[in-house]
Amino acid sequence: MLAEAEPLPRVPRVRRLALDRLRGIVMVLMAIDHASGVFNAGRLVTDGATLYRPGTVLPAAQFLTRWITHLCAPTFVFLAGAALALSVNRRRALGDDERTIDRFIASRGLFIAALDPLWMSWVFAPGHVLLQVLYAIGFGLVAMVPLRRLPDRAVLVTGLVLAVAGEAITGLVLAADGGTPGIATGLLLTGGQFGPVIVAYPLVPWLAMMLLGWWFGGFVQRSGAERARGLVAVASLVVLATFLLVRGADGYGNMRLLRDDGSLVQWLHVSKYPPALAYTTLELGLAAAILAGLLSATGPRDTVAGPLAVLGQTALFFYVLHVHVLVLVGRALHLEHATGIAGAYVGGLAITAALYPLCARYRRYKRAHPDGWARYL
Repeated sequence: MLAEAEPLPRVPRVRRLALDRLRGIVMVLMAIDHASGVFNAGRLVTDGATLYRPGTVLPAAQFLTRWITHLCAPTFVFLAGAALALSVNRRRALGDDERTIDRFIASRGLFIAALDPLWMSWVFAPGHVLLQVLYAIGFGLVAMVPLRRLPDRAVLVTGLVLAVAGEAITGLVLAADGGTPGIATGLLLTGGQFGPVIVAYPLVPWLAMMLLGWWFGGFVQRSGAERARGLVAVASLVVLATFLLVRGADGYGNMRLLRDDGSLVQWLHVSKYPPALAYTTLELGLAAAILAGLLSATGPRDTVAGPLAVLGQTALFFYVLHVHVLVLVGRALHLEHATGIAGAYVGGLAITAALYPLCARYRRYKRAHPDGWARYL
């Protein structure tokens, strides 16, 4: 019987902290991007073939301010998959049956997905239903209910195939749609606007990243610290080399957002909407490199979570509050789209500092009530 099975080994705290701190780093970057969206009059959003006109000048400071935040969504989704794998193993060890685990995964996924249309849309896109990263994570979790039963190798292969063949699959489906995506194609593959509904994060390419994260979470569960650190270090080199090949070839894998020239800005100007193979390999490669550093820097006695770990452990809580506060401050001070690039950094760091004490209190509450409502947030 499952309840009588030998408990699985717990993941050492140092590795959990490394994952939390990586999530915390991208939380800070995310806050900078969203503060830029509220305050920065010169903010660039050209990261998709339908958003960019070839030859458009991309000022380096504005471009790089946007570009550094590209790391956020792929890391969130990848770590959501890794956290799910660790959570499922822990629940099994505690004696939860598979149906109970499935119900929680599905219900939490639906809750997270519902936050986009019901809570986030009215600050990000008033008058529209905007489906962004919470839609992708939420329905990705729902999809993981059956997919988590695949063998680990099948999960890894599926994630890699969806990431590498995503552009080809999208092209075939678009051809069947007559070249113009319908709502189903938009929700799953291409994104786009369909009346009042804007799909910014189509499910399938982001699900590929979650599958890779699930596989990595299982690997972390089974491996020692040295093997985990070695894997992410090697993976970062392989994945970044793949980016160089794909972006250098300037053809397949770029979702038609091609380079205008050989400048660094154009090499980094990859398609996020929808995510191209070049985008996925660049961002996950960078995330792996940072994680390798965090795993190396976190010593075996370092069991006290610092500020980055606090943010990483309360990421969704921070996410559902910070944009609303930024918008309210922008309106109250008449600063909406009224500052330069400094507004992005000052606003992002200020909102992070302002919400940090609340995040720390929320973490304490969540730890004191592990089976309460807070486990959904």
